[in-house]
Amino acid sequence: MKLGIVGLPNVGKSTLFNAITNAGAASANYPFCTIDPNVGVVSVPDERLQRLAEMYDTQRIVPASIEFLDIAGLVKGASKGEGLGNKFLSHIREVDAIVHVVRCFENSDIVHVDGSIDPARDIETINIELILSDIDMAQRRLDRSSKAMKGDKSLAHEVDFIKRLIAHLESGKPARSVDRDDDESEILKSMFLLTSKPVIYACNMSEDDFIGGLDNNERYKAVLSIAEAEGAGVLPICAELEAEMSSMPEEEKKVFLSDLGLDSSGLERLIKECYSLLGLISFLTAGKPEVRAWTIKKGTKAPQAAGKIHSDIERGFIRAEVIEYDELMACGSMAAAKEKGLVRSEGKEYVVKDGDVILFRFNV
Repeated sequence: MKLGIVGLPNVGKSTLFNAITNAGAASANYPFCTIDPNVGVVSVPDERLQRLAEMYDTQRIVPASIEFLDIAGLVKGASKGEGLGNKFLSHIREVDAIVHVVRCFENSDIVHVDGSIDPARDIETINIELILSDIDMAQRRLDRSSKAMKGDKSLAHEVDFIKRLIAHLESGKPARSVDRDDDESEILKSMFLLTSKPVIYACNMSEDDFIGGLDNNERYKAVLSIAEAEGAGVLPICAELEAEMSSMPEEEKKVFLSDLGLDSSGLERLIKECYSLLGLISFLTAGKPEVRAWTIKKGTKAPQAAGKIHSDIERGFIRAEVIEYDELMACGSMAAAKEKGLVRSEGKEYVVKDGDVILFRFNV
């Protein structure tokens, strides 16, 4: 999974990126400090893997991973080439989802490109640039499809949908919120529009605002309202706190979080929000050689889940031997679970669930 961290200059993108990836990206108080995207790969925290490793007496743990791209700050006119313009937009096209960092903190030492703190205005600034770029892309697709329709009347439905999509974009709304049926969803997917990507708004707050509670935070409420209308996710976060925690040993970090009244770090909460937004789950494989987590879409059937491991396993799929993680832990070993009849034999129609521990049987 690849996530792009975006936002206006000086909203805390690189600070947040550094904190969650420990990648040491440049972070400074001036626009376009980040030019080429910084890339960091982080492991998805999953305590189930450690417990499985102890059960199977293996030292090799392979968690799922997420690639973060810290993309340069966007400014008005980017769709026309202002700032880093089209270079910025091309980097966004590569990601699966967008983490849009929105400045919700006051700090006179950190300049804001528009001179004041207004999350709704900042979100609109970036969304307009992405929408303008998408209108251009959609218009090109419409021109091609309209010409092709003269020889292929089956494209009439696509042409009608793209016209409706362009009108939706021109009203200032992102492509992901357009009404569409299953066929139209496939058309939209094939267009690779920027505003069709899932978005999480990361509200970057001061430590006092973040710890003090969100009920009375008007800036946070403004972002919530926008996200609700768009079908986007929202994550309150304090990039400075995350930066402070990033260098701590794990045990010290737990104490620090507990003192703040938190049960998980910003990275863990961000990953959870991303998995929810993208409809992702993890199944597990375990044995003496290694314990591993595999990320799949909700609703994936057993053979396709097997294909995440290797295409040969999907091609030669016979069955999946499945037990839920909690059941396996309660039994204490796979042998005990089999004795109790808790390990199920599932076929090609089985839909894999989060936390399933699976052994695939196949023949190639």
